[in-house]
Amino acid sequence: MSHLSQQRICSGENPFACKVCGKVFSHKSTLTEHEHFHNREKPFECNECGKAFSQKQYVIKHQNTHTGEKLFECNECGKAFSQKQYVIKHQNTHTGEKLFECNECGKAFSQKQYVIKHQNTHTGEKLFECNECGKAFSQKQYVIKHQNTHTGEKLFECNECGKAFSQKQYVIKHQNTHTGEKLFECNECGKAFSQKQYVIKHQNTHTGEKLFECNECGKAFSQKQYVIKHQNTHTGEKLFECNECGKAFSQKQYVIKHQNTHTGEKLFECNECGKAFSQKQYVIKHQNTHTGEKLFECNECGKSFSQKENLLTHQKIHTGEKPFECKDCGKAFIQKSNLIRHQRTHKGEKPFVCKECGKTFSGKSNLTEHEKIHIGEKPFKCSECGTAFGQKKYLIKHQNIHTGEKPYECNECGKAFSQRTSLIVHVRIHSGDKPYECNVCGKAFSQSSSLTVHVRSHTGEKPYGCNECGKAFSQFSTLALHLRIHTGKKPYQCSECGKAFSQKSHHIRHQKIHTH
Repeated sequence: MSHLSQQRICSGENPFACKVCGKVFSHKSTLTEHEHFHNREKPFECNECGKAFSQKQYVIKHQNTHTGEKLFECNECGKAFSQKQYVIKHQNTHTGEKLFECNECGKAFSQKQYVIKHQNTHTGEKLFECNECGKAFSQKQYVIKHQNTHTGEKLFECNECGKAFSQKQYVIKHQNTHTGEKLFECNECGKAFSQKQYVIKHQNTHTGEKLFECNECGKAFSQKQYVIKHQNTHTGEKLFECNECGKAFSQKQYVIKHQNTHTGEKLFECNECGKAFSQKQYVIKHQNTHTGEKLFECNECGKSFSQKENLLTHQKIHTGEKPFECKDCGKAFIQKSNLIRHQRTHKGEKPFVCKECGKTFSGKSNLTEHEKIHIGEKPFKCSECGTAFGQKKYLIKHQNIHTGEKPYECNECGKAFSQRTSLIVHVRIHSGDKPYECNVCGKAFSQSSSLTVHVRSHTGEKPYGCNECGKAFSQFSTLALHLRIHTGKKPYQCSECGKAFSQKSHHIRHQKIHTH
């Protein structure tokens, strides 16, 4: 260094000023390098990759990325860095010192670059634009990450299973699924999570805070992803299509779940009984059958349920809400599944077939109940008299015999019924309504069951066979009467003389002997 240069350093003299920005320098060579920045001139080129820089010091720093040389070591922990500025920044992690403060809100940061990035959250300024689609971002790192969505490039691979990701943060999060490590704990209830974002979302369940509101209807949600999903209900947009059958869905998770119906894959197994399910939510619901736990209670009547969806359905009984209406006849239903089943009565559609006798049903639950006839299963037993039934609804009907309760009354004539369905059928006597019509002869009926029995007079179908003698019947009730011949069962007893009968009609006819 020349004697003149040393004098300038000691005196603080800076005789060389930049004509563009006024910045002053003690050496002409330093000013020359600085001017390259204004001219966008990059005379210093890397011999390894050809990348150019405006100043010599930058190309020297850059060349360390090729050699992997890390000359600057942290005195605290020994970690080494390729550039001096990086070790200085790193050392703040040991001291916890935060020298850089935001002028807007006072939040402090350990590095200047962090406060600069943070300040964009106040201005909303987005300087970094994607060349592919024009989307703008507040930070350069975000636009770089975003650009991977266009290239589909996945550079970050999991060492455990080989799965690749477009961003480093995703592979780090993913690796927790292998370790099972849950570092983020809720201060309120102690529940632990593998990722910080999950514990933040979870904490809203304690506060009940709903910050994200739908612009269309004003409904509020605790998480942004929920309001985005909800908004599809207004647009009806279905962007996610099944590659197998072409069926479209409003959310990606729904199409993924749906695709399991094609593969038949059941990945989720119950730890208690080993039963497997195609979706995680189904195994969780199923496990409640082992514990008997009912966490969801109705505020109106106190009845509790093992699943939230069952509670929501139940609550419609109190509100009278029936959002699912049949376009054919106007009949409304609490559940969509009930509407779909009902609509089959208009089309005559019965897609569920019994493998044992060939009988068809409009609903899967109806088939399941019917199959109990063949296996002889009767899991529902009356606590009063011990009579067992294959279906729960029949037990409930039977129990009214003991209680004599008839809560459903006709407004027209005052006749009371033990079941709501019986009242609905009865009301059609007054209205003359016969919504179920035979496609063959045009005869109409007030009940769908009556139409079903009638259609068999055209087809000759007799689905109910006696296991004892092989005789077949078109109606289950006729088979039930017939079986009493083999069992000798006579449930109808005369209170006057004690004589018993296998059929109710015979009992009524007999009672007339005592009255005349």
